[in-house]
Amino acid sequence: MVASFGVGLTLPQLGPHVTRAAVRGFCQQAEALGFDSLWVQEHLFFALEPSAPYAARPGMPVPDAYRTTFSPLELLASAAAWTDRVRLGTGILVGGYHRPVELAQRLATLDHLSGGRLIVGLSVGWSKDEHEQMDVTFETRGRRLSELVRALLVCWGPDPVRFDGEFFRIPDSLVSPKPLQAPHPPLLSGMRSPAGLQRTATLFDIWNPASGSIEQLQAGVATINESRPQGLPPIEVMQRIFTEPPFVVPGLARLSLAEMVDAVAAARVAGFSHVIVDTGFTTEVTSPEDWVAFPERLAPLVDAAA
Repeated sequence: MVASFGVGLTLPQLGPHVTRAAVRGFCQQAEALGFDSLWVQEHLFFALEPSAPYAARPGMPVPDAYRTTFSPLELLASAAAWTDRVRLGTGILVGGYHRPVELAQRLATLDHLSGGRLIVGLSVGWSKDEHEQMDVTFETRGRRLSELVRALLVCWGPDPVRFDGEFFRIPDSLVSPKPLQAPHPPLLSGMRSPAGLQRTATLFDIWNPASGSIEQLQAGVATINESRPQGLPPIEVMQRIFTEPPFVVPGLARLSLAEMVDAVAAARVAGFSHVIVDTGFTTEVTSPEDWVAFPERLAPLVDAAA
């Protein structure tokens, strides 16, 4: 059992009913009810004829919710202005859509504007079309992410900054601001392939794959910690559950509120630090007002975490 445990929610971000009022009301309701974190993801556009399956699952269509996706860092900046306490996380940013100096500046700025509440989640992504839109070779996205993280850490370290790699080069420079959190905001990985687990062990502080049972996460944690460099603490684990999943596969089903309460309690007993409740694919939200009311529906999860 962990000493500190919390429950977070993904922000209204996908679909036609996301508005300024919906996001603001959701943020304020979630914080008032005692939720511990708010999360965003990253996607660019909805390809009508995608060249790769959704979430790397053959034959899986891209969910209709992605037809409209609010931009993640702008969304989190608004959440930072409308809240005071909750942690703010990217779950996840796709490494292939960014370059290190640009991303270091934007994330450090957000860390300052939120008062040091940022968690930086990164992963490799699944959309070949979006990578091509950013002029990034899809097959190199894993190596590129590893280098991006290393370059980010250099940018957030002492000046002058310099980096020479396969994908990125930063000449002797002053890169500022540095993050408010020292030495940097926690880094969260969403990866679960063998190479991704190795990357997580070496470069990240937290592991939060997109899905997985407690038993699957525990197996992954064991693999990560076996490869953890000496001197680093064991990886922190956050579990993601869904009010309504984006696809139906064995072990991933729509959960009732009672089942979510049980899942939160079980994650706490398993030693995880957090449960993130993904609200993005729910079909029950049919208006901005529904988004504002949604945290109240999930309020029993806060009691389960306590």
